[in-house]
Amino acid sequence: MIRRRAIVTGGVQGVGFRWGAREAAQRIGVTGWARNRLDGSVEAEVEGSPEQVDRMLAWLRSGPPGAAVETVAVSDAAPVGDSAFRIRETA
Repeated sequence: MIRRRAIVTGGVQGVGFRWGAREAAQRIGVTGWARNRLDGSVEAEVEGSPEQVDRMLAWLRSGPPGAAVETVAVSDAAPVGDSAFRIRETA
């Protein structure tokens, strides 16, 4: 299992990005979380097999209909063994 943190910028708040991410995560089979950030970006952590995490990162690069993703900055994170993918409070 691996875990990645992604910061997604662009028109990504107010378009259902976090809810879309949760639905995509459930389909793909990854765990983790997503939250809005005060700077207008969305932050997510994704955990699963390398193939699953790559699929989820690909989804984050496009987002749901209505999103206008500009950049996705990805970094490594330590796996924590989440049981589901959750929407967290704004940071």
